[in-house]
Amino acid sequence: MSEKVIDLWKEWVKRRWNAEAKFLNLERMNQDDFLKRHRLVSPASPDASGKEAQVVFKIASKLRPEVETISLAHNGLTSGRIMSTLAHYLPKLANLSLEGNSLSGWKEVDYISGKRGRLEQLRELVLIGNPMRELEYKNNRAQQYKSEIARRFPSLEILDGEPVARVGFDAPTASASTSTRPHTNLSSFAWNMEPSFIAGVDGSIVSNFFIRYFPLFDNQRGALLDVYAPDATFSFSANTGIPPRARIEGIHVSKEFPNQRKLEWAPWLSGGLFGSRNLNRITGGLQKLTQSLHLGNEQAVKAMADLPATRHDIAGSPEKFSVDAFPIRQGERTNLLVTIHGQFVELPSEGIRSFDRSFVLAIAPDGSRAKQSGWDVVILSDQLVIRAYSSHEAWRPGPMRVQAGDLLPSPGLQQALSPLPEPQRSLMQDLILRTRLNLQFAEDCLKTNNWDLERALANYEQVKANLPSDAYLPQDAFLP
Repeated sequence: MSEKVIDLWKEWVKRRWNAEAKFLNLERMNQDDFLKRHRLVSPASPDASGKEAQVVFKIASKLRPEVETISLAHNGLTSGRIMSTLAHYLPKLANLSLEGNSLSGWKEVDYISGKRGRLEQLRELVLIGNPMRELEYKNNRAQQYKSEIARRFPSLEILDGEPVARVGFDAPTASASTSTRPHTNLSSFAWNMEPSFIAGVDGSIVSNFFIRYFPLFDNQRGALLDVYAPDATFSFSANTGIPPRARIEGIHVSKEFPNQRKLEWAPWLSGGLFGSRNLNRITGGLQKLTQSLHLGNEQAVKAMADLPATRHDIAGSPEKFSVDAFPIRQGERTNLLVTIHGQFVELPSEGIRSFDRSFVLAIAPDGSRAKQSGWDVVILSDQLVIRAYSSHEAWRPGPMRVQAGDLLPSPGLQQALSPLPEPQRSLMQDLILRTRLNLQFAEDCLKTNNWDLERALANYEQVKANLPSDAYLPQDAFLP
């Protein structure tokens, strides 16, 4: 290739690169206008020689920060040959999407799972929509498909959006495990709570949207008319039950929260024009079902105007909110799904509610009312769930407690476990919390039992009477 052609490929890769998300979007390359305009052969084209993909991956290997995620989705790929140099140029690739292609056999996956081209650090793989996957599911062989993929990619944690389960073939039977090991309760979930997740979009778009949206929602809901698309939908539902954690902590009867008793659910259940759209409790048949889904920006804003007054402290207390945002495909368009969990003060009672809100956003078109009003985005869908208050500690990054009062690993223990890769780190943490074994004995126990937690626990129960006292961690390794 000439230097001029190489420069064109560099420009194209740059257009497809999201440095903030460490994401290289190589989807639908055959329809790319830039490639067509400059008469470049798409790497996914049947006419491609293979050099095109090699050049793209080589250019990608120079990007900084390093590429973590690549999507080759919806390229009509019938062969995995396009990926033959992927591991050579991007050996640390963590996430790969091959969704919506036409890969039909295991040999196509071998381009990235074989000895020469294996992606050793791949954590997530998406094969949804490929014949090799869909045929296995159609023939009730989903478990065999998952096992085969897991065997080919030992580091894989997520397959097609679901956690990869690694179970030993010689796991003890239920009768054996129940007879040798008493029931124990996990102190924390297997996966830690992570910070807000924003990928595939400039984070400032999301933050600017919220910083402007919620003050208007609190003080001037009618001014939100322009940011909702003419065909937008809005619905809300009220979940009146007190969350178990909040009940255990006594939040709603505590003197620290004296205004909680002043709150009433009636304005949420019957307000908003046609009331809460809680599909588990809704009565009134199809009419109530359709009336509580508000269609169009005018109806959406009218419904919101009929809800109780609120105050969201978005700018002052960001730790009280958790946000996830990432692109989604809807037909031929790519939109943005944004979910936010948090709390607000209800007025005039000054009591606190928790809420979850899911927005589907699109870039505001030129000439639209949203664009003319200074909005970067337009709202296509808005779903609001109002809940009884529960502390924002629920999404604080770190171990997720199963219930109040359980043990958690101390910071020192967490640091000692941190060098381990997943899922070994989570398995070690679970075994230690259940048995209090020190790191050496816990690792030996899991390794002996092929990293199967249930087998390791059963094994521990069989030998614990013979273990020395120094096999256990001191009390200060745990938090009450």
